[in-house]
Amino acid sequence: MTAQARYRLIAEELRAAVRQGEYRDGGRLPSEEGLAQQYGVSRGTVRQALAVLRAEGTVTSRRGTRRVALESPPLHDFAELLSFSRWARSQGLEPGSRTVRQEWHPAGPEEAAQLRLPQGAQLFRVVRLRLLDGRPAMVERTAYPQAVGELVAPLPADTFSVTEQLERVGVLLTDADHTVDLTVADPQDAELLGCAPGAALLRERRRTTDPAGAPVEWSEDRYLPGVMAFTVHSSRAVPGLGRHSADGP
Repeated sequence: MTAQARYRLIAEELRAAVRQGEYRDGGRLPSEEGLAQQYGVSRGTVRQALAVLRAEGTVTSRRGTRRVALESPPLHDFAELLSFSRWARSQGLEPGSRTVRQEWHPAGPEEAAQLRLPQGAQLFRVVRLRLLDGRPAMVERTAYPQAVGELVAPLPADTFSVTEQLERVGVLLTDADHTVDLTVADPQDAELLGCAPGAALLRERRRTTDPAGAPVEWSEDRYLPGVMAFTVHSSRAVPGLGRHSADGP
């Protein structure tokens, strides 16, 4: 069994144990060393499994403390928040995609800051029109650092889910920062979505990172009204809502 398959199996077994009440709400999981011995794997493999559980909200942790089991699963699967295709299928809708443009390009100031790259570093940009049941729903603009872009560039233009393809080659997306606000349609949005220039659109900006905290993608998605709504769940264990200026990062 490959290391990639092994950490997924460990994550599945720990998830089942948490949800069956083995650790109870607030119960501490064994240490990384203990889990490594239990499963006969390296601590790196255990960290990957725990990163999956932390990302989906099954466990939480603070620096220097053991992982703690949470009472209930999150409102939405983490993967559905990252992947438009997975979210659409979870709603009983048929996702579609059309690549408008993809190119290598020097990083602009915002892209460089979000992806932690020197300004002007090469990155791979993709603009895609996303469809629901064959109708325009969202314009997706995503930038990938060079190492990830080299994996995305060869994918067929009609690839539904880049996230799923990256997972298949071992690129694990475990954390994401989301900023949701309103914006207005620019000429490209208006042409692709069939709305008037200046029309209000729901905007989600998202930076996704891997288990080591390295940025994997920086994306700006613009939805037609009525397509998407975001629900925020917060608790003392996992604060899910941040308050900041609309002009902030």
